[in-house]
Amino acid sequence: MTCAVRESGGGWRCAGVRWPREVPELGWSRGGDRRVSVLAYGAGLGFRAVGERHCVGARGNVCPLGAVVPGRSTGGRCAECARLDRAHSVAADTMADDPRTYRVYLAWFGPGMVKVGITGEERGAARLREQGAVAFSWLGRGPLMAARRTEEVLRAALGVPDRIPYAKKRAVRGQLPGPEERAGAVAELYARAAALEGRGWPESLERLPLEVVDQVGIFGLDRAPDPDPDPAPVRAVRELVDGGVVAGRLVAAAGPDLHLAVADGGVVVLDTRLITGWDLTAVTRTAEVTEVPGSDVRVPLIDIGGGGVQGGLF
Repeated sequence: MTCAVRESGGGWRCAGVRWPREVPELGWSRGGDRRVSVLAYGAGLGFRAVGERHCVGARGNVCPLGAVVPGRSTGGRCAECARLDRAHSVAADTMADDPRTYRVYLAWFGPGMVKVGITGEERGAARLREQGAVAFSWLGRGPLMAARRTEEVLRAALGVPDRIPYAKKRAVRGQLPGPEERAGAVAELYARAAALEGRGWPESLERLPLEVVDQVGIFGLDRAPDPDPDPAPVRAVRELVDGGVVAGRLVAAAGPDLHLAVADGGVVVLDTRLITGWDLTAVTRTAEVTEVPGSDVRVPLIDIGGGGVQGGLF
């Protein structure tokens, strides 16, 4: 089984999935060093978690405490590093003098799930891929505070949230409507937002034309496992534990989620925010998983949408 996981003997720890381009990458850190492993759909991915999970630090800096963090934390940071990371983020509104240009976007994640957000223009659509937006359109561009003001006006006027839980995105990802319906939902939201221009919309924000970008193909959600009894994922990894194994074939990825086809014919979702801070060693299906016949996953799982933990999986 081809594997993009680095051996842990060198002290490399996983930093989660990144989307700087239209293919997912696993990031790795060791002190101040950074590396990436490019992931490919159809290739195998397998690892064993070793030891304890440690804080990933903040803003590229190592956690000074080397703190141990809970396995179920999607932040992967201790309380102090989480505070420092948040304090220097755009969302904290502490960067009013930021000279960069920002863009306002309208994102669609599934039926009834839309949001408004902002991102730095130099990042392109990376932020939309990181969030797992199935389709989106840019709305406008301008200074940070104008983009932030527009975001707030649209949220209030359109009644859309500032964030959508990943659990909800996963629950609908396997039953998405067709491309026409997806594009229509984004266009409808764009029309409602554009109608507000001049009513609280900052003059310094330039409106951009509607151009729907569909990311189903980028995420591999138009692909199906082979054989294909049911490509829709129904289980997700709840947490990693010392000695826990996850192995499968990568069939799709969206935001931080990797969709892995496993030995029992199903698809399991791995939220890579749960693997940050762990030392991971590469494994293969035949070498490491034969102890549990019919399973490629030996960590606690949870039903997607149902909330019930499946027992006997570790």
